[in-house]
Amino acid sequence: MREFLQELRRRNVFRVTIAYIMLAWIVAQVAELALESFESPVWVIKTLLLLLALGLPLAIFFSWAFELTPEGLKKEKDVDRGRSITQRTGRKLDRTIIALLSAVVIFFVIDRFVLDRPTQDVGTAQASGVSIAVLPFVNMSSDADQEYFSDGVSEELLNLLAKIPEFQVAGRTSSFVFKGQNQNLKHE
Repeated sequence: MREFLQELRRRNVFRVTIAYIMLAWIVAQVAELALESFESPVWVIKTLLLLLALGLPLAIFFSWAFELTPEGLKKEKDVDRGRSITQRTGRKLDRTIIALLSAVVIFFVIDRFVLDRPTQDVGTAQASGVSIAVLPFVNMSSDADQEYFSDGVSEELLNLLAKIPEFQVAGRTSSFVFKGQNQNLKHE
């Protein structure tokens, strides 16, 4: 069983599954918003959700059976393991997952705090002390040279949130003080 799990990991099956689920969620959210605007029948979104759900087993199968090589997509059994680039592909998938996760967080924040916000003037929100801070993302890759990527994602998220007038966003300097620290930042 352990060898099977290692082989799943080597072939990037877990990464492809996570990326597919997040991408499908984003597609479903955007489609729901667009179809609602066009007053589409309910069956259209249900069909789309069914197709997205049916696509997951296909994505898992293709990540198991095929490998992306510099020459293109090849059957996994036809690729020499000594020349395999699954590690490089895995790093690309990690970056894709981080980008998709950032999009999900941004969508959630906008949906939760901007679109569904009760009507209240900006002055009242700012006077009540509503604020948010974007803490630095942790570089979880084995390559320390990739830290700029996690910092860039944090900064981009901070910049996007700062454009929302209802938010008081703590600056980069204040947020990045906590970089590399493992503290309980829960405010009571």
